[in-house]
Amino acid sequence: MSLLTLLPFIVLIGAMFLMTRSAKKKQQQAIDMRNQMQPGSGVRTIGGMYATVKEVSEDTVLLDAGPGVELLFAKNSIGAVLTDDEYNRIVHGIEHDLKSDADVVPDDASSLTETDDSAAASDEAPVDFGKKDTADAADTAEASADTVDAEPADAGTDAADKTKTDEQAKKSDGGSEAK
Repeated sequence: MSLLTLLPFIVLIGAMFLMTRSAKKKQQQAIDMRNQMQPGSGVRTIGGMYATVKEVSEDTVLLDAGPGVELLFAKNSIGAVLTDDEYNRIVHGIEHDLKSDADVVPDDASSLTETDDSAAASDEAPVDFGKKDTADAADTAEASADTVDAEPADAGTDAADKTKTDEQAKKSDGGSEAK
């Protein structure tokens, strides 16, 4: 057999050796972490439950999950031993920041929107953001100009009301071109 035929097997065995070596290293770190557990430290189980260590024996751990709730777990079921700050942040929601309390965002947005300018802005007329078609605006302007020119000066209010009503009917019906 030549060296070229043995090369793939040698590479495969080398890769397997490196993979098992890294897995053993991770296992050893997990064992060391579990051996460093002490009563009072916060832990997360592999199932995702957060609890406080009450007692540690050789193969088991007694956890305090809440008032009057004590659970017995195998040591292997502890996924992580947490620092005090991390445990308090996750379980109790306590943040230990160096920031001042002035940077805290309020729960409601009312304090963010109330300003002295808001009272002045409320006195102004509302702004119409509606978009009108330019052709409709031109037809409306022509119709209003025809209505003003067509009415005699001594005509009563009845003629003006009738013309406005006719214009409104054309607008709502779409005009005679739409029929």
